[in-house]
Amino acid sequence: MNDRFEYFLSILSTFPETPGCYEYYDEKGTIIYVGKAKNLRKRVSSYFQQESQNNKTRVLVKRIHEIKYIVVDSEEDALLLENNLIKQHRPRYNVLLKDDKTYPSIVIKKEPFPRIFSTRSILKDGSRYFGPYASAYTAKIMLQVIKTIYPIRTCKYPLTPENIKAGKYRICLDYHIKRCKGPCAGLQTAEEYDRNVAEIKEILKGNSSRVTNLLMQEMQALAGEMRFEEAQALREKYDLIENFRSRSTVVTPTLHNIDVFSFDENEQSAFINYMHIGNGAIVQVYTLEYTKKLDEAKEELLALGIIEVRKRWGSSAREIIVPFLPDISIEHVTFTVPANRGGDKKKLLELSIQNVKQYKVDRLKQAEKFNPEQRTTRILKTIQTDLHLPVLPMHIECFDNSNIQGTTPVAACVVFKKAKPSKKDYRHFHIKTVVGPDDFASMEEVVTRRYMRLKEEKAPLPQLVIIDGGKGQLNVAAEVLRKLNLPDKITVVGLAKRLEEIFFPGDPEPLVLDKNSETLRVIQHLRDEAHRFGITFHRHLRSKKQLLSELDTIQGVGPKTKEILLKKYKSVKRIREVSLEELSDAVGKKKAEQLFDGLHKEEI
Repeated sequence: MNDRFEYFLSILSTFPETPGCYEYYDEKGTIIYVGKAKNLRKRVSSYFQQESQNNKTRVLVKRIHEIKYIVVDSEEDALLLENNLIKQHRPRYNVLLKDDKTYPSIVIKKEPFPRIFSTRSILKDGSRYFGPYASAYTAKIMLQVIKTIYPIRTCKYPLTPENIKAGKYRICLDYHIKRCKGPCAGLQTAEEYDRNVAEIKEILKGNSSRVTNLLMQEMQALAGEMRFEEAQALREKYDLIENFRSRSTVVTPTLHNIDVFSFDENEQSAFINYMHIGNGAIVQVYTLEYTKKLDEAKEELLALGIIEVRKRWGSSAREIIVPFLPDISIEHVTFTVPANRGGDKKKLLELSIQNVKQYKVDRLKQAEKFNPEQRTTRILKTIQTDLHLPVLPMHIECFDNSNIQGTTPVAACVVFKKAKPSKKDYRHFHIKTVVGPDDFASMEEVVTRRYMRLKEEKAPLPQLVIIDGGKGQLNVAAEVLRKLNLPDKITVVGLAKRLEEIFFPGDPEPLVLDKNSETLRVIQHLRDEAHRFGITFHRHLRSKKQLLSELDTIQGVGPKTKEILLKKYKSVKRIREVSLEELSDAVGKKKAEQLFDGLHKEEI
């Protein structure tokens, strides 16, 4: 138990901090619990905090043998997916509903002058269903917004052209209060009504910009006429459409018995995610990993995964949604590569892609957590590739000048070994041969001193040197290495301060790395460390110089007296604020008088 507990605690740090559902499996591979989370890492971690466990939770945790999760876009999607998974798998430790109530959807009926209403029943009658919504209240508010903007009928009459022409129906109260335009009595054409329905479909699909733009224009017009109450009412409609316009991506009532596959890969492995859609819900999710042996094409790998997964789970789906066509054909099965960005099938594919990418990231994090050297080697190989280095940069050094307002010029050299700071090897330099602020000459002095000494002592040399500065300082450093006969052993690059561009000696065009590149992050870390280390040293020297100029000029104040005073009062400013009597207690009456007169002579 303890070993498993420690194992789960170790892998939880690799979980994403995104919404989703998690599944707990027992040793037989049976799902024993399904839960939802706004933050997967925090929620799942809470089960393994022993001090907060109750008896029921402890029993559940003892039975957990494996943890899987599915990432989604929102907390609402996680709620809907959890509901579907519980109904599908009926886990032992989940509370099960006694009825089979589903979440509400909004339906646009397939009929003349379509009715639009909330329903929990999905019928295969050609009607269009939107949702489901996480609560009946959400669906109710959405319908209220729609019916406020559009005059849609609420009666259940079969409004066929024959019935309307025969005058079978009389207009009702909704017509008189302007909530309906009376299509039952032939007072509204089918064309006008259908235009309204088309716009309502766009709102329910999330494409509501046209409607919200019109509402915004009306709001501004009403506000300009000082009709603020009416403008506020439109504002509430606007906010409701914006808040409730999207439907779930994890449940699509119109889709049934469909497989969804997505693909991702790295140099060593291929990852294939599988989702099965049945009765308008995700009922199966699985990700498998192939270890590459040869240079297999992604179409071939996807085909292998499809055959393996469909056989393992016994899928008989006749439509398979894929990101690209696999190198396979299956009798009576259609492969679909969705093109419609807002379509149901495209959204399901995007959800599958999101899960396969997260799985790949998690596998990498877990491997590196249990083998830190693997992560270090990967980062170093990335730097080697990005900067075209002949060898792995196991030892990197970075130089920075600290010359603030031309005073106390110093420089710093920081050292990274295996991509991590080696603070015991950091060095700072007093600039000795340069008068005034001259960054080029200062860099030349520091680099010369550093590598001349390493060469004389036959100490290990870095594989990469980074100069925090532009082309001028880089060229100076490169020339120093050439004079020391070191250019073949050390690669030197410059990091431009403004645009984070990397320059190479003799190359006018900089290398621009992606802002999320690991190579750039390591270089920025080096640069920031060099800057911090140099500034800290510079401040120390300035403070020391200030103390020397004020205390050391006072007769009778020697090193021992100065040490006593600074240890007690910390700064010259505080010493100046102390009374003569207190100073006498600290250093004696005679020295206190000399000190007091020396610090206050400008006030006399």
